[in-house]
Amino acid sequence: MNRKTFLSLVSVIAMSVGTVALLLPTALLASKGVAPNPAANVWAREMGVALIAIATVAFLVKGHPDSPTMKAFLIGNAVLQLGLLPIEIAALANGTLTKLSGIFPNSVLHIALAAAFAYYAMQIRPASEAARGSRMSSPED
Repeated sequence: MNRKTFLSLVSVIAMSVGTVALLLPTALLASKGVAPNPAANVWAREMGVALIAIATVAFLVKGHPDSPTMKAFLIGNAVLQLGLLPIEIAALANGTLTKLSGIFPNSVLHIALAAAFAYYAMQIRPASEAARGSRMSSPED
């Protein structure tokens, strides 16, 4: 899968989950074994807006060329995925979340997305290296 397709897929996933969190926070919380309450609903809605923003950025940059900014975007999202991974696992372990079925798919998704974001970030070479590589293969030499 190329980076543009990956970022398109990421934008669909983030937009879908974000929309559910924003519009149906009690359903999202119940799927994780959390009793709905006003504070948790506010948090879920806030996370929904954050996911919608991430989806929007991923969609808007999907066709951008390699650049230091694209690499930073990809690394930042890899860090986000790795940072989110242990949170629900720890919450399940301490009884805050009570449904494995509500966190297992998320955990698998966080691992897959972190690996993919890191992979695409590593594919972006520094500008000086890219320029050197193109000069080395130039037919003019």
